[in-house]
Amino acid sequence: MTVVGEGLWVGLDVGTQGTKGIVLDAASATIVARASQSYGLIEGLPAGAAEQHPETWIDAVRHVCSELVMQVDASRVAGLGISGQQHGFVPLDDDGAVIRPAKLWCDTATSVEAEELSRMYGRSVPTGFTASKILWLKRHEPENWSRLRTILLPHDYVNFRLTDTFTMEAGDASGTGFFDSASRMFDLHEVSAIDPRVCDMLPELVGAGEPAGRLSSEGAALVGLPEGTLVSAGGGDNMMSAIGSGATRPGVVVVSLGTSGTVFCHASKPVVDPEGLIAPFCDSTGGWLPLLCVMNLTGVTEEVRNAFLPHVDDAYEQLTGAAEAVPPGCDGLLWLPYLQGERVPDLPSATGTLLGMRPGLLTGGHLFRAALEGTSLNLAWGVERMRDLGISVDGVRLVGGAARNPLWRSVLSACLDAPVTVLEEPESGALGGALQALWTARRDAGEDVGIDDLAAPLVATEGDPVSPDRELVGVYRDLLVRFREDVERLF
Repeated sequence: MTVVGEGLWVGLDVGTQGTKGIVLDAASATIVARASQSYGLIEGLPAGAAEQHPETWIDAVRHVCSELVMQVDASRVAGLGISGQQHGFVPLDDDGAVIRPAKLWCDTATSVEAEELSRMYGRSVPTGFTASKILWLKRHEPENWSRLRTILLPHDYVNFRLTDTFTMEAGDASGTGFFDSASRMFDLHEVSAIDPRVCDMLPELVGAGEPAGRLSSEGAALVGLPEGTLVSAGGGDNMMSAIGSGATRPGVVVVSLGTSGTVFCHASKPVVDPEGLIAPFCDSTGGWLPLLCVMNLTGVTEEVRNAFLPHVDDAYEQLTGAAEAVPPGCDGLLWLPYLQGERVPDLPSATGTLLGMRPGLLTGGHLFRAALEGTSLNLAWGVERMRDLGISVDGVRLVGGAARNPLWRSVLSACLDAPVTVLEEPESGALGGALQALWTARRDAGEDVGIDDLAAPLVATEGDPVSPDRELVGVYRDLLVRFREDVERLF
């Protein structure tokens, strides 16, 4: 019998661009297996729409887990936890079957519904949140609406396929748009404003540190693990990344560089932004997670890669080298990087805009540096808002694959005017899933153990912090003024 706290723990991060998995050996504090599977969005949809079929995630989970269990002794796996992209709307019918593809966090086709809900609720409801997607289905697809019986978020759907149980937890639920983060409960008045039927479509909320269930026979076959293996509540990718990056106590600020960019930290009480730009999320450990989210980050650099070096293995290294030869400020070239609209600032219909174009500036090096600078400046604009709300940002931990780029680290450090440190494990969401599973199992066994006491020793940083270059801080402080003025002038 596996002793709780020993054994192996699986974490899966079911994201927008792919699913990544790790296996944590808790006793040695090491990652002993890892695997991944890439996928994309459904193509050919109308402008603003961003969708995936949930079966795409399930196929990826099956593939990733089959690779993981080949690398370890599967009988030693004691639990698993799921991290998932936030805000997606998974509509299920009476039989638990998916009615239509899931509309994702980056879908801006529901901006009209988001504006209507904002007026109804008397506060900002970002376009990306789940609420507007539900209202959109009611308005635009009445036949599908009539079949709707259960509403899940992406990680909840994976949990359902693993456990045959409908559940949701406060962290991911706080990104629906109709959740009271202070009470950690759904606001049924706001839910009913969409349609009274929706109140009965929401699953049971499980508390922090409680399991979503255990592997059913179908779930066990899916992941190749024994039936009855514990499945933790899981959470949204930002909530799980917070666990996997050590933001389980106040004072640790994390910047996640993924398809979207996020900045978040643990808080012992709700942080409410009257302007609605900083999300007042709950975390997945019983606390809160004030969070800034920008919709455009690595997707912008990916566009440059695809334009210049689409089939080159070391494309990012080559583009980074070319960008390093371009001076800060990019010879006047400024990229307002809103390729998918934007959440902060709230500009769902904005487009990407290049300003200051001159002969010789449309090179790969210039455009790659302009992408790094434009996305970092937009992130810095949001961080200013966090500081205005009293959140201290004196140093940050970087997570995500782009955190490995030395030029981006330097630009971010200067834009944020804070030292940045890279975490040893880049897949913080998957690590968070494994750590949450371990924590849940120990609590389930009757131990009174805090998540930070458990996670902190298992989250390691890599190398020395990158301190902000004072000259660059001045350059980017002035450039941020121009950036904001141009955004306000154009959009």
